Amino acid sequence: MAKTMMAAVVRAFGEPLTIEEVPIPRPAPGEVLVKVVASGVCHTDVHAADGDWPVKPKLPFVPGHEAAGIVAAVGAGVSRLKEGDPVGVAWLHDACGACEYCITGWETLCEAQHNTGYSVDGAFAEFVIGSAAHVVRLPDRPDFAAMAPMLCAGVTTYKGIKETETKPGQWLAISGIGGLGHLAVQFAKWMGLHVAALDVTEDRLALARSLGADMTVNAKAPDAARQVLEQTGGGAHGVLVTAVSPVAFAQAVRMARRKGTVSLVGLPPGEFPMPIFDVVLKRITVRGSIVGTRADVAEAIAFAAEGKVRAHVQAARLDEINRVLSDLRAGKVEGRIVLDVA
Repeated sequence: MAKTMMAAVVRAFGEPLTIEEVPIPRPAPGEVLVKVVASGVCHTDVHAADGDWPVKPKLPFVPGHEAAGIVAAVGAGVSRLKEGDPVGVAWLHDACGACEYCITGWETLCEAQHNTGYSVDGAFAEFVIGSAAHVVRLPDRPDFAAMAPMLCAGVTTYKGIKETETKPGQWLAISGIGGLGHLAVQFAKWMGLHVAALDVTEDRLALARSLGADMTVNAKAPDAARQVLEQTGGGAHGVLVTAVSPVAFAQAVRMARRKGTVSLVGLPPGEFPMPIFDVVLKRITVRGSIVGTRADVAEAIAFAAEGKVRAHVQAARLDEINRVLSDLRAGKVEGRIVLDVA
């Protein structure tokens, strides 16, 4: 195997990434080295590269946390994986395994976790290191480009829907039919839910209808929430907010049915007003949802492997990463961008 690889590196926040030749990392005990075939690009990668969040990555670093590829080498003590296995490396690189969250199946809340492409180098590269206990096994002979978005966008929306606790036959309102929302519509329909889709563009509403949404509403309409309340017979049992807009967050609470649950996935800056009277008297639950556990990732992958959920993918090369990130910042991306690293 060669000793070096090409990678897209962040050397300064807010500056273009540099395409560099860097050493191929070696897997430590309990780790695997994955040859990246396809690497999804997420809006979180923009936040990482721009240093937007309070806890920033340590410079320099390689972003990317939707890696689909093949095990190229295994570290000492690894037995569940072998060279040649198709795998995915997701946002949750590893967790401590012993805290109250890890032992109760909530490793995504572990305070000692490491995150791929943020606190450890990620998948905008020809090779990436994964924790053997946390990489997900992909189906044999997978469509790597289709699987990559499931490792973040897919599992994030799937988990977000589960957090609404909606049951088959009930209504789920999905706010934002972009890279996350168009997957949420597909998951929801296969989960037996009625879907009300909201977005601010007619193109995305048309996409939602083509994916099976039972009703669509332009979120910019002054009576958008009222339309959902009326057409669902009292409001949505669950509301999933993928839109990166504080306005959408406030609107979501108004769309919820009595005893409904609002699940927040998007991460817009700032705050949003909470109507205390409605939340209390209608017994509305508002909760955040952060990616998903290893079990959630496996379930999301299973939907994709069976052809039930598929991201609308646009391909790009690794050396086009700066254009891709610029398009994400400008809101020009429909569906998901996947880097064809192979």
